[in-house]
Amino acid sequence: MTPILNTPAWKHAERQAHGLRDVHLRDLFAADPLRFQRLSVRWGDWLLDLSKQRLLPETLPILAGLWEAADVPGWIARMRAGAPINHTENRAVLHVALRHQGGPIEVAGKDVMPDVRAVLARMRGFCDAIHSGQWRGATGEPITDIVNIGIGGSDLGPRMASRALHAHRVPHLRVHYVANIDGADLAATLAGLAPRTTLFVIASKTFTTQETMQNAASARAWLTAALGEAAVARHFVAVSTALDKVAAFGIDPANAFAFWDWVGGRFSLWSAIGLPLALAIGFDKFEALLAGARAMDEHFFTAPPLDNLPALLALVELWNADFLGLQTRAVLPYSHSLGLLPRYLQQLEMESLGKQIDRDGKLVGCPTLPIVWGEPGTNGQHAFYQLLHQGGRALSCEFIACRAPDFPLAGHHEKLLANCFAQSAALMKGKTQAEALAELNAAASAHDGAAVAPGFLAPYKIFPGNQPSTTLLLPRLDPYTLGALIALYEHKVFTLGVLWHLDAFDQWGVEYGKQIAGTLLPMIEGKTAVTGVDSSTAGLITAVRA
Repeated sequence: MTPILNTPAWKHAERQAHGLRDVHLRDLFAADPLRFQRLSVRWGDWLLDLSKQRLLPETLPILAGLWEAADVPGWIARMRAGAPINHTENRAVLHVALRHQGGPIEVAGKDVMPDVRAVLARMRGFCDAIHSGQWRGATGEPITDIVNIGIGGSDLGPRMASRALHAHRVPHLRVHYVANIDGADLAATLAGLAPRTTLFVIASKTFTTQETMQNAASARAWLTAALGEAAVARHFVAVSTALDKVAAFGIDPANAFAFWDWVGGRFSLWSAIGLPLALAIGFDKFEALLAGARAMDEHFFTAPPLDNLPALLALVELWNADFLGLQTRAVLPYSHSLGLLPRYLQQLEMESLGKQIDRDGKLVGCPTLPIVWGEPGTNGQHAFYQLLHQGGRALSCEFIACRAPDFPLAGHHEKLLANCFAQSAALMKGKTQAEALAELNAAASAHDGAAVAPGFLAPYKIFPGNQPSTTLLLPRLDPYTLGALIALYEHKVFTLGVLWHLDAFDQWGVEYGKQIAGTLLPMIEGKTAVTGVDSSTAGLITAVRA
């Protein structure tokens, strides 16, 4: 295929970006009273506002030309047909099958839907057994606490969603998450739990992941010290495909929930990896999560790019990264419940798109994904917003808010929304020196001149503005909406992978550090000599061993 950088659509976008280089967002709003209407898109009761992005209404059709030039519709068809679009691992990419309802979806000639439905049915049965008290621990007591032990995609997705849906939780069950191999993570979690009422979910496809298996072994030791070896079968279940290793650990293979190699870890929330979430909120609500994702799937598969929310997010991201040179994006959910969304998106987006080698083994030739970071508002306003407003760095922001609160305490939500909308407006508009001086003069006059001299303070009150942002306004935060929101970002990642001609579904960069760690561990343990490493690493190991 023709490299995207050589297409007419790319050249056209370059010319448009050059023309906007010295144009301020406040001037774009002043010149077009209908800018919001022209640059906002609705999907049902969702609203995506792109009017504060540094682009023109005619920019989006130009960018949509890249959608066609890269043949995104063709790649969507390949994904849905079970083609091995994860080409470095020769795997299909079918997380959409996990929330599919309807006809067969095939991988290598086999319909995967019967297996998907069978696992979901087993998950429902297990959740019902825990919630009803039918499943009991080794001492005959019902389970009150679930501890999910996993890492990466086996942790971030269900952890984020469990916090997001805290308002919808099953009231008599507590769900905890342990991921870090640092013993402080597991020890702090276990400190408040009773072995006789605790159930562990060990989530590892191969049952060999170092962090997960070390934490699992320590959890097992904690349990058996109190209840004996026979208790393992009533207090551990697994999400894995390695049934032999599951059995060797002491878990009954009948209590192992399968998933498949065509489900990437960071796309696996919809599979048995979502078991702790289903336990946290109940299986009916987990199915509502799947339904929301399915609705977003259908929207992405059928809507034209200018009405397609994942496509628009992807095209604007590419515009900011490759044409405006923005190197970071702050994700700023004005929802405490979505507090882990920035961390979840770091893995989903940066592990998928943090690459420079394309599908042909060549350099992409342009910047790819900006660094993703963020914190929920309004906490971030009292931390890093100073840099957003006056730090002199150009970056983009993504505000996410809900019309209705999930915890309706009087007087809270209106203030939250006021802050969200104010911050995006301030980042766009800024404040000129003349405006700052006039404001200070008015304040000095009101205080009979007692205030600090306006001429002295004015430079400190200037805000450059012109910082682009997107605002996504959701109706509410419930399982259906959250499912659609997560799927929105999954399809954004897919689209950018196609536009940049990347394989968004492998993660070889994750493996390299693990490989080195495997060679260093026996040196740190004192089992082998410290050799074959650089002087810094050798010095650090020697210091630890001393």
